[in-house]
Amino acid sequence: MSPCGRARRHTSRGAMAVLAWKFPRTRLPVGASALCVVVLCWLYVFPVYRLPDEKEIVQGVLQQGTAWRRNRTAAGIFRKQMEDCCDPAHLFAMTKMNSPMGKSLWYDGEFLYSFTIDNSTYSLFPQATPFQLPLKKCAVVGNGGILKKSGCGRQIDEADFVMRFQNLLWSRKTFVDHMKVYNHSYIYMPAFSMKTGTEPSLRVYYTLSDVGANQTVLFANPNFLRSIGKFWKSRGIHAKRLSTGLFLVSAALGLCEEVAIYGFWPFSVNMHEQPISHHYYDNVLPFSGFHAMPEEFLQLWYLHKIGALRMQLDPCEDTSLQPTS
Repeated sequence: MSPCGRARRHTSRGAMAVLAWKFPRTRLPVGASALCVVVLCWLYVFPVYRLPDEKEIVQGVLQQGTAWRRNRTAAGIFRKQMEDCCDPAHLFAMTKMNSPMGKSLWYDGEFLYSFTIDNSTYSLFPQATPFQLPLKKCAVVGNGGILKKSGCGRQIDEADFVMRFQNLLWSRKTFVDHMKVYNHSYIYMPAFSMKTGTEPSLRVYYTLSDVGANQTVLFANPNFLRSIGKFWKSRGIHAKRLSTGLFLVSAALGLCEEVAIYGFWPFSVNMHEQPISHHYYDNVLPFSGFHAMPEEFLQLWYLHKIGALRMQLDPCEDTSLQPTS
């Protein structure tokens, strides 16, 4: 029985005797002594987890090697977990079906702000999720700087559905020109995650609409993003907010039969100790405490090891893929 359990089984007088024997007299106030006991009991039941440092993580990755086998059972189990917690098939994007007129929603990245779907907002949504589910092979592209000279372009383009991160440019013409390369694509915008993201997201929608672009803008459903955040926090992600990458990988795992991810490496150097950029569009570190990138990487690396998804870290020409199980 734990020392906490023994202390609880005695009367208050007996408990005081046990605690006096366990802990020598101090000049701490009674309240402080009690707090120390609570902390010790907590640590006994919930030991402190130490996140491996960068060197340890890299060593683990190198020991794993490049050989990988898809595990359809593991992928199916995780897809079912995504369906149960977050229902991505119906809640991935805001639609007329899941976001009717008059419905009030809270921003998932704000604690104090909500909004009500009015006629002008409702008109921006498609009737339902606009693509056929389940999707087959999906690729999620993270830090493009990591992918330079990787030889992964053709492999990524062969996927049936590709999720890429891209920075919003202020110039309407430049933005439209950059978007032309994506042809008939879906642009997924976080208009209702934080108030600061609403105006830029709507600007993207109206810019592409004004020029008759081929892309269709979808708005992330804050209820879906909030559920994804709770899912990962219950699995040990300690951060104010998940990264965009983990949100999209989670969506892919819920929507797609096969998922491969590229450019997901959260450290300042690659596995060969060569410097790499921190973002896909700049080299600015995330705010301290806002994202927990090493923790996210370890969660994704675990999914790679069990075969639920494939994380591409080496150049694609050198990848050794084994048959699907």
